[in-house]
Amino acid sequence: MSRIGRQPITVPAGVTIAIDPERVTVNGPKGELTERINRDMLVEHSDETITVSRPTDRGEHRALHGLTRTLIANMVIGVTDGYEKRLEIQGVGYRAQLKGRDLELALGYSHPVSIKAPEGIEFEVPQPTRITVRGASKQQVGEIAAIIRKQRKPEPYKGKGIRYEGEHVARKVGKRA
Repeated sequence: MSRIGRQPITVPAGVTIAIDPERVTVNGPKGELTERINRDMLVEHSDETITVSRPTDRGEHRALHGLTRTLIANMVIGVTDGYEKRLEIQGVGYRAQLKGRDLELALGYSHPVSIKAPEGIEFEVPQPTRITVRGASKQQVGEIAAIIRKQRKPEPYKGKGIRYEGEHVARKVGKRA
C-alpha cells in the first residue's frame, strides 16, 4: 500500500469540500481550487478527514493513489495558508518594482521586462532586489516563480541574475592570463 496515499487528510474548520466523480473542489478563506482526478480513484469525505483509496494494485492505480492524495492535500493547504516563493536578484542595476498588480523588472536589457499577475497570484517587492510570489495554488505559484527566474537565470561566472532564495549557484573560474 502507498505510504503517502493511505494517509488521511485532515480538513480544518472553514474549509468545504465538494467531491464529484472526476473533480474535487476545495473552498476556503484564501479562495477556491478545483482539480480533476482520475475516475478510478475513490475519494471519501467523512467528518474532518478525507481518504483516498485505489481499486486495484495495478501499477497505474498505485501511481495515481499517492498523486491524488497529494493534490488534494496541497489544495487544502493552499486555501487555508497559501503558498509563497521568494526570489532574489543579484547584479548591478538589476531591480524589481510593482506597477499596479504587475511586476516590472530591470535586468540589464534595453527595455524593462513586465510580468502580468494572473488571477489568484500576488506579487510583493519588499526591497528592489527581493520578490515574493504568493497564491493559493502551489502549481501556479511555482510556475510564475519559474517564469520570473527564466527572464535572467543566474550565470556561473559572476552569479548575476534571478535566483530562488537560498539557491546555490555553482561558480566557475574565469579566464586565466
